[in-house]
Amino acid sequence: MELNNKKVLVCDCEGTMTIDGKALAKACGAKDLGVATHLCRTQIEEFQRQAKDNKRLLVACTQEAPLFLETADEMSEAAPELEFVNIRERAGWTRDTAKKAAPHLTAKMAALLAEAALDIPAALSSTLVSRGALLVIGNDEAAIEAAKQVSHRLDVTVLLTRGGAPPPALMDVPVFSGRVIAAEGHIGAFQVSIEDFAAAKASSRKALAFEDGGQSGASACDLILDLRGDTPLFTAPDKRDGYFNPDPGNPALVMAALLELTDLVGEFEKPRYIDYDATICAHARSGIVGCTLCIDVCPTSAVTTDGDKVSYDPYICAGCGNCASVCPTGAAKYALPGGDALYERLRTVLGTYLEAGGTHPVLLVHDGDWGADMIGAMARGGGGLPAHVLPFTVNSATQIGLEFLLSAGAFGAERIMVLLPSSKADEKESLVGQVALAETVFDGLGYGAGRVEIVEEPDPEALETRLFDLEPRPGMPGGTFLAMGRKRSVMALALNHLHQHSPNPVDVLELQAGAPFGAVEVDVEGCTLCLSCVSACPTGALKDNEEMPQLSFAEEACVQCGLCRNTCPESVITLMPRLSFADTARSHQVIKQEEPFECIRCGKPFGTKATIETMIGKLENHAMFADERALERLKMCDNCRVTAMAEEDSHPIAFGARPKTRTTDDYLREREELRKQAAKDMKEKGLGPPDDDA
Repeated sequence: MELNNKKVLVCDCEGTMTIDGKALAKACGAKDLGVATHLCRTQIEEFQRQAKDNKRLLVACTQEAPLFLETADEMSEAAPELEFVNIRERAGWTRDTAKKAAPHLTAKMAALLAEAALDIPAALSSTLVSRGALLVIGNDEAAIEAAKQVSHRLDVTVLLTRGGAPPPALMDVPVFSGRVIAAEGHIGAFQVSIEDFAAAKASSRKALAFEDGGQSGASACDLILDLRGDTPLFTAPDKRDGYFNPDPGNPALVMAALLELTDLVGEFEKPRYIDYDATICAHARSGIVGCTLCIDVCPTSAVTTDGDKVSYDPYICAGCGNCASVCPTGAAKYALPGGDALYERLRTVLGTYLEAGGTHPVLLVHDGDWGADMIGAMARGGGGLPAHVLPFTVNSATQIGLEFLLSAGAFGAERIMVLLPSSKADEKESLVGQVALAETVFDGLGYGAGRVEIVEEPDPEALETRLFDLEPRPGMPGGTFLAMGRKRSVMALALNHLHQHSPNPVDVLELQAGAPFGAVEVDVEGCTLCLSCVSACPTGALKDNEEMPQLSFAEEACVQCGLCRNTCPESVITLMPRLSFADTARSHQVIKQEEPFECIRCGKPFGTKATIETMIGKLENHAMFADERALERLKMCDNCRVTAMAEEDSHPIAFGARPKTRTTDDYLREREELRKQAAKDMKEKGLGPPDDDA
């Protein structure tokens, strides 16, 4: 059969999977499907024939992908474009083989094949260059020995933080001493700040001695091997590419690091995990800070303040996705995969499963490393996944945000379970917050609590038991809308669908402080319509009116960043976290409007009454406005104010008498007069020379 112009090859792996070819083809919307039994061995000719006749092949096997790729490359004709999908561990190998489970299992396989057949856009990437300059930091001879192990492949330098190591018989790697103060950078561009940096003496005998007069400076290197056994040089050290800090007391870990280091020479492409749009960032306006969520949750410090926006360092970013998960506006969008492919995959998996007759879908979200290994271990050593549990692979489990969870529910997932690796336990705070918010929405709309949960189960057997023991939940609305755009657009589509089919279609849901939905309450009496809040609002929730002094607010656009509240000079704005489904929330509603204040001389409108009256009230006792005429000028437009000042002073631009120009003759004459006066004074006091000598 063909899906999305790709020829699909399915194999039951020597009969270890029960696959109904006709039912699977029908579930995929295709006409026919021949199921192979031993495609990678005895039926390899069938693969070669299909590879010859088709430009694009989708093979439902990942274990033997190297063999299929090698076979295609050996063909005399141009090799086809090959893609692979795993339906064996993720679906076929399961103890859920009862007759009643067969339709669900077929629907699940169809969903996995339909997802794999999608054309996923490639993510953007950054190029990293490593020339192999390695700095080994340690305390003793173990650092020197480690450096010698890789000196034939890398340009190695050893830095010892303590003395006492015996001198090597052959100084084939340079050895220095020093104290590491700080480190920054990434693979290919590390900078390590060092104090008391000194070279080893050639005359060292019993123990390494170092030159006197150590200096301070920075060492530039491409790679770092830290064998100090001390506090790592970087936060989240396991996420800093090119930095290794294995336990120096574990030779196996040290050797594994050395082996990996030898491969880190050359050019490397690193995905740009985050697509950042500064125009809708709620970080700051005019130096006033609003939202710092992305900075707070980044484990590698790849997100930093950059004026009124933030800066993302793609070379340091480890792709955890925490920033995109918590970003209220969607300024930070996870870009692996690119575009809207994540939501298209989600829509395809759930939609295909439900259309093919599957029921009670449970979406199991997992990463492609630890999570995939857990599923593989369950399938190989146990009973695999239940037929109605749909595995959904993402790059990082912590990238999941509220828009994903709401969309999954709107597309029909009765449960969303996020499988979290133990290595992510210290980063789960943002995910916990997103899950709690999604639960509030689902429960508030009448779908019930317990729709979303984080699963931290490191034992495959225990996870299998937990999944098979799940009780069915009432169905969710199986939407088919296209989730497109950034976070707010996707959430709006999902929320609208959930509300339309809600068992409890309330108009307003109260939320906890910090939620990215809500209204603003303005003390109308204290508001002067200065409109500073409008210029600060990053989403356009607050808007003015060019025709008259007016402030309006659209609740659907508000992200509760607090910039309006922090900017307001009158402190009359209060945030009200809530989620409104009312029609009025989708359009701007007038909060306050006034007639403009008219100039008392020409009648031209130039401000609001509240603004002018507040300004006069604050300045009427000021010394500069003690004159009544000065206060009256505050009630005038800019042109009339200048005119009034000119009328009140007969010579408003008078500067006084022009000073006479002085020349050199004037200075010489004055000097001569001063000399004569001094001579006269001395003569009168009897101190001067006789008249003949004057």
